[in-house]
Amino acid sequence: MTEENECARPAEQHATGGGDGRRASARIAGVLRDRVHEGVLKVGERMPTQAALAREFGVERGAVRQALQVLRAEGFLGPARRGVPPRVTRPRRDPAHQDAATREPQGTLVALGPRLVRAFEERAVRIDVLTLTAESLIPAVSEAVIAVHHGSLRPGSVTARILLPSRSTRLAFPAAVAEEEREAVRRRWLRMRDAQARVLRRALTGLGHSHGVEVSVEFRTVPFTPPVKLYLLNGAEALFAYYLVARSEDGADGLPGMFDTWGTQARLFRFETAPGGRDAAFVGEAHDWFESLWTTISEPLGLEE
Repeated sequence: MTEENECARPAEQHATGGGDGRRASARIAGVLRDRVHEGVLKVGERMPTQAALAREFGVERGAVRQALQVLRAEGFLGPARRGVPPRVTRPRRDPAHQDAATREPQGTLVALGPRLVRAFEERAVRIDVLTLTAESLIPAVSEAVIAVHHGSLRPGSVTARILLPSRSTRLAFPAAVAEEEREAVRRRWLRMRDAQARVLRRALTGLGHSHGVEVSVEFRTVPFTPPVKLYLLNGAEALFAYYLVARSEDGADGLPGMFDTWGTQARLFRFETAPGGRDAAFVGEAHDWFESLWTTISEPLGLEE
């Protein structure tokens, strides 16, 4: 079975599932905060304008303003002057971003970006992913891609393999509470899945055109709803999170009552091969599990441009 003609081409945008302004501002603040930590936004430089950030993230300027207010309260931004973007600063103490040292689990949107950037420090980058959509993966990959454009990272090759649910799967989530709404919700998820996959593929293949990086991006589908999300980085690190399902009420974000999950908040647990013992065993087993799915029950996902 092939999925070459699954659905009509959606609008070219980063579909995120209709999050409200609070979620959008939290997402923007998380991405900008990580850029400071990774040196993409350097201390002393001015933040991009609100208009530029609104265009980049595809949101209204109000969401950008809220994100900047959060960063200023955390000490990441200096004083603001009308018409002049604030300068980037670094807070003296930032416990929310010490996961590299403490290995405490953090929300996907916060934790994934720095780990992807670290993975791109290798000459041969390999990323294997099992996920419901690419919503969390897109901003994380964007962090690494921006660092490559700025010259701080110089990978020679990038290989990405992504497993997503197939269109024929009766999804456990997202799913409408009312049976008559279930097909509409499924089609909405399908449009999101394909739109986000296109954005992700374009971001990575663009490195080949602009920097001569050898890039391979492949999507395949599996016939089930992933209960977890898994990121395998360079065969040496595994990031694992559970999808926590909740019921939303009718009318929330203009959608029917649904059983759904907000994957960007799922807490990522990090395992690495370096310490040996259980961590190394988990990474090895996770890699074998992914490989078994990829080589047996998965099928190609065709994405028409």
